[in-house]
Amino acid sequence: MWRSSIVLSACAGWWLSMPRPTRRSSPVGADVRDPRVTAVVLAYGAEPLLEAAVQALVASGDVDLEVIVVDNGCTDGAVDRIELLPGVRVERPGRNLGFAAGCNQGAATARGDLLAFFNADAVAAPDGLCQLAAVASRRNVGIASASLRLADDPTLLNSAGNKVHFLGFSWCGGFGRPATEFPEERDIMAATGAAMMLRREVWEELGGFEPRYFAYHEDTDLSLRCWQRGLRVVFVPGAEVVHRYEFGRNPAKMYLVERNRLITVLTTSYLAAIRPNMSRTPPPLSIRLQLVRPRSDSWRSESARRAAVDARRKARD
Repeated sequence: MWRSSIVLSACAGWWLSMPRPTRRSSPVGADVRDPRVTAVVLAYGAEPLLEAAVQALVASGDVDLEVIVVDNGCTDGAVDRIELLPGVRVERPGRNLGFAAGCNQGAATARGDLLAFFNADAVAAPDGLCQLAAVASRRNVGIASASLRLADDPTLLNSAGNKVHFLGFSWCGGFGRPATEFPEERDIMAATGAAMMLRREVWEELGGFEPRYFAYHEDTDLSLRCWQRGLRVVFVPGAEVVHRYEFGRNPAKMYLVERNRLITVLTTSYLAAIRPNMSRTPPPLSIRLQLVRPRSDSWRSESARRAAVDARRKARD
């Protein structure tokens, strides 16, 4: 395990040092020069990449940033080590609140006009937060979702926005595919909770994540409620974030995923997304069709790519 962490940290460092072409932010939306951003990061169990993830956020350019780390039960001392970094605050609820309620607690004390949510094993590029802020600040956007890359090979995607099936299944769109195949900003059905941003006013209107999900599908639910209110959910290709993706890290994942997809199917937010007469402003037809139209990046093909990534990781370890 420790060898994997060293290799992944080196890989992330190599990727972050690569030169990047200059991108022009869209002129649509509010003035986002030095926006005030609060990034919320949760820590649970052993978090070997927490320090790298928080340090990358602190080093972000062109944003006025604070980082809030919610200690959901970190066991390796990483939270204590990052607490001394400038601009970092730690919330200690004293128990594992789960991802949804933990993020809600961090956001409750945030000072930023924009709220970002990052996994503890997600390392952002220096301009990642700025790229997200440029899109999230637009008045017609609910959530801006990052270009999430696989830490094993940052040229490949972990997610280009999440897919959602009408039966409630949700998965990483574009998993294992070259990031160059997704060069354009585009509307997506759901953001990835591993690296996303939204305006505080949107967060407060939606009431944050639904805490009863505990973990998994809370990002899908929030995204669908954005679409219900006529707010777009947008994939931002320039917001590059390297993620140490582990599908089976949580032994309770399959139970939570199955339970939460059924909750999602039965909630008003989900029905509103597929029945436009229930929405304040219906999602575009292209978004609604994603619920039912078979695609090349379906759950089956995504699973095959995930298995290939896992096999390469095991062979290297």
